[in-house]
Amino acid sequence: AHAAASGIDAASIRNYKADMPYRRMGKTGVQVSALGFGMLRLPLLADGRTVDERQTIGMLRYGIDNGINYVDTAYVYLGGQSEPTVGKALANGYRDKVYLATKLPLRLIKDEADIDRFFDASRHRLQTDVIDFYLLHHVTAKTWNQSVLPFKIMEKVERLKQDGKIRFIGFSFHDNLALFKHVLGAYPDWDFCQLMENYLDTEYEAGFLGMKY
Repeated sequence: AHAAASGIDAASIRNYKADMPYRRMGKTGVQVSALGFGMLRLPLLADGRTVDERQTIGMLRYGIDNGINYVDTAYVYLGGQSEPTVGKALANGYRDKVYLATKLPLRLIKDEADIDRFFDASRHRLQTDVIDFYLLHHVTAKTWNQSVLPFKIMEKVERLKQDGKIRFIGFSFHDNLALFKHVLGAYPDWDFCQLMENYLDTEYEAGFLGMKY
């Protein structure tokens, strides 16, 4: 019903389910579920530190079975437990049903070799050859000036895309509007970005003005 109402070809949507609305993701050309699944805060075991894999895998697969096709994780989430848990959850055919997003940990990069090392580690944990949406994680003035620029990260990530290991390049942002505009202009070939949007504080970080820009 949602697809028909908006003139979208349901057959072109990965993991299409009639009760889930889908939206075009910027200039990527793909349709993602309006509700994605973020893998930062997950059920934990009694020790308060270890991810409850059984419950988490059940939750994520339930979401995918009901039309979610965008899963977002990161190398550093939950002390490194998130990516391996996602990899297990996407086994048995689930990987082909979703667009998978993960992130390069800018704050952990000490030299250029770390870029390939973290990227390959993420692919190994996620049990996948290709990352659909790869983000520079937590772009701020500090990470932009002390990691992205000196280590030529954009050149390295662009090469990974050219090699077919990444489909789309983006960044997650946690700083002010002026820096957000600068980052967008510094690399004109961004495919997408991820912003923090608060309903009650619309000027927090890049805010609504950043989203509109």
